[in-house]
Amino acid sequence: MRVALLTEGARLPAQRADGWCERLVEGLPEHEFERYLLLPGAEPAGSGAGPGSGPRTLALGGPPRGGRGPGAVRRRHYAGAYEELVRALVLPRERAGFASGLHLLAELAQQDRSLPAFLASKHAHQVLERVWRSPGADTAAGQPLLRDVLVAGDLLEQCLRPLAAPWYGAGPGGLGGADLCHVVGGGPAALPALVAKRLHGVPFVLTEHGLHLREQYLGYRQAPYRWPVRALLLSFFRLLTVETYRQAALLTPGSSYDRDWQLRCGADPDRIRVVYRGTAAVDRPAAGPEPARPTLLWTGRLGPATDPELMLHAFARVRAEAPGARLLVRGPEEAAGYREHCAEVARRLRLGDSVVFEQAAGDRADGTVAVFSGRAGRAPGPLVGAMLSGRALVATDTGVTREVVGPTGLLVPPGDPAALAAACLALLGDEERRARLGAAGRLRAQERFAVEPGVAAFRDVYLELVSRWPAFPAAERRAGVLPRPFARPAEYWVSGAVSGAVSGAVRGVAAEAMAEAR
Repeated sequence: MRVALLTEGARLPAQRADGWCERLVEGLPEHEFERYLLLPGAEPAGSGAGPGSGPRTLALGGPPRGGRGPGAVRRRHYAGAYEELVRALVLPRERAGFASGLHLLAELAQQDRSLPAFLASKHAHQVLERVWRSPGADTAAGQPLLRDVLVAGDLLEQCLRPLAAPWYGAGPGGLGGADLCHVVGGGPAALPALVAKRLHGVPFVLTEHGLHLREQYLGYRQAPYRWPVRALLLSFFRLLTVETYRQAALLTPGSSYDRDWQLRCGADPDRIRVVYRGTAAVDRPAAGPEPARPTLLWTGRLGPATDPELMLHAFARVRAEAPGARLLVRGPEEAAGYREHCAEVARRLRLGDSVVFEQAAGDRADGTVAVFSGRAGRAPGPLVGAMLSGRALVATDTGVTREVVGPTGLLVPPGDPAALAAACLALLGDEERRARLGAAGRLRAQERFAVEPGVAAFRDVYLELVSRWPAFPAAERRAGVLPRPFARPAEYWVSGAVSGAVSGAVRGVAAEAMAEAR
């Protein structure tokens, strides 16, 4: 089958999916994949790429592509659809208008390709300002200023660019000719799938490794915009997520923890399949012998979320019981100056040279015990890397940690240095237990996060989805016609380059089958 793979070149590490997508494509050679990539940068690149020559791309950053704006009559149509969308964003009682406004903008964009020019025009900004300042609008984040209208208008234009992408035909390379769409990451990457389903009836499956909406909420805390702008954009992402969950044929979160979040956002539990994100690192050898000096290894990005300060306070208690122990803090800074802040905490605790800070990144655990002290364990990757190293693990019981580690490590409450220190001391003092837990953790990670089970799961997901979806979705709209799964014959896919009588016979068989399907 033909699968359109829709991804976003994300600003956030948790949303990067390139390596995972490549493993999926390599693992399912029986299917024909076409990549559609949304780029966060300002450089438009390669949107005309054909099959086999790289992904089709669309730049979300920078100014919109040149083009004529709509005429007076069409402008009124655009303004009406855009107003319906904006009212859903700022008026709590009109949230239901989000989907209809979104789809109407998409239909208008496919007719004349004037959507980017309209959204960047003063007419769109006037609509946004009038609705945003109307009675009943949600202004809990503050009254919008004129500069807020201009900034929010530009950001909405960038978010809505996929509605006008040249991807929606039924011919070669068009989303209308795909059997299904596979959205990886959510957010704006789901917009083309929503349009393809609306215009052509193509079903789509959504895979999220780290929820897009949750990452947006975390990311906008540091965004350089005033609170009214942040509130408006978060409202857009929230309603887009709800609509995506409602329209997706299947949702495949990367963990049960993410599944619970999707349920809280209104997802249908009957359409959710948890598929763990596989990693090619499962085949790498375990770490070598333990270091001669007892060493606690803390890895991660140094920042408040990973809470290295908790580890330092716990290590002060460990050192009081085991003076020869050492703490190795490894990882890059998440916030500027945070490494020096942690070093100052270590000096205040009088830890001396028993604490070593390393810039090197990586998830390979080569200490005696691997320790994670984060306040919110959203990504399983660092835990899986430490488990694959074959080292015993101590972690705070947050987020996805319990689901990943299971009974192969010691879990402690977050924010409790005494409990963290006690767990570390228990493992440092028991070599046999360390070996047993380390081996069990490695086997658990290899079994749950291997590439092959994930690829096999999506082979089943694709088959399940297409088997209950008509091959010619337009038939659903004709009264008295029963849609037929797999109605598209194998000859349908034969290239038009086939010559002579074979070509004519193939076209005849395909035409008969298509007529019968109708």
